[in-house]
Amino acid sequence: MKVLVIGNGGREHALAWKLKKSKSVDEIYMARGNGGTENFAKNIDIDPKDINELLEFAENKKIDLTVVGPEDPLCMGIVDAFNEKGLKIFGPNKECARFEKSKEFTKKFLEKYSIPTAKYKSFKNYEDAINGLIEFNYPLVVKADGLCLGKGVMICHEESEAEDALKKIFKDKIFGDEGSTVVIEEFLTGEEASVLCLVSNNKLFPLERAKDHKQIYDNNKGPNTGGVGTYSPVSVSPELEKNLEKIYRKIEDGLESEKLNYSGILFIGFMIEDDRPKVLEFNVRFGDPETEVLMPRLDSDLFEILNKTIDGKLKKEDIKWKEETCLTVILCSGGYPGSYEKDKEICGLDKVDEDIMVFHNGTKKTDSLYTNGGRVLSVTALGKDLKEAREKAYANAHRINFDGIYFRKDIGIK
Repeated sequence: MKVLVIGNGGREHALAWKLKKSKSVDEIYMARGNGGTENFAKNIDIDPKDINELLEFAENKKIDLTVVGPEDPLCMGIVDAFNEKGLKIFGPNKECARFEKSKEFTKKFLEKYSIPTAKYKSFKNYEDAINGLIEFNYPLVVKADGLCLGKGVMICHEESEAEDALKKIFKDKIFGDEGSTVVIEEFLTGEEASVLCLVSNNKLFPLERAKDHKQIYDNNKGPNTGGVGTYSPVSVSPELEKNLEKIYRKIEDGLESEKLNYSGILFIGFMIEDDRPKVLEFNVRFGDPETEVLMPRLDSDLFEILNKTIDGKLKKEDIKWKEETCLTVILCSGGYPGSYEKDKEICGLDKVDEDIMVFHNGTKKTDSLYTNGGRVLSVTALGKDLKEAREKAYANAHRINFDGIYFRKDIGIK
């Protein structure tokens, strides 16, 4: 079987790595892939957002399964385009991808089906939004409605900050058309958590949990990033588990009532306080870096699972997990998540232990391997417990080097 994986980050590397282990998979193509994926797959120079060229490639190569990593092609309708040509593709269609494309769409869905979430109001212009601030206490959250490369959410601690955020979105148009609608919502406190769910014919199958570390500095200090480390599994209380299950069922009922046909991944962001979860957001693709620890722990054949999800035949018992703990620490370019330099030569990968997985988040290979992003490498280890996985990951992270390298030293310390 031939598989096409769309994307070029650590998430796509981990998915392709796991797919390669399937007895059914003979060839893997990556669009565009990175400096690490070319070791076991064929990187092709097609933009992940060029749906027509990807479609032509899949038809010409007779691709048996396409797996979409990033959200942009999903929101653009790549699944619909492939389905029209009878090509098998994993991911939600354009209608369902609105759960990530539009924060307002998601909030309305949550409200309609009584799914716990933050109080909110949406606005179409600057004046109405300014007048609407009086309905909220501080801090509050200002969100541009559309896709903004993860930068469309602003936490405002006082009125002047909120007014400035609204001015930047509506008047300065820093997010262009993606900021034509703004959602203002109450600021929730508690512990942030995420759950990745396979969704097959509107039925949710939660995967094992992973604990992400968003902030750039140790002890959860500094600005938020795309995630700089994570581990799995994560235990939860019976009460929280029961409350999460209630939310999953409400989501399923909502999908059915709306007559949607959801197939793919639903990535649910929660804020949890006193075992009471509230939904922060939905994403419609695999999480990064969560995928980098879930794929090594998955004991089932990923190719089979994805096909069963698409076909509506997935069962809970199809998804099996290893008992081991997995931890990843992400090596970053100096300056990330702010400005940073690329094209720094990466050294030391030949010194990494054989049982360590190094997924490439932002690299490129020419005469040597070079950095090509803010998050560069995910150094990932399995261990009998969190302590062993952590020690193995950090021992190997210290063997890798490039100019300006930075990584948190406290991933996995509770």
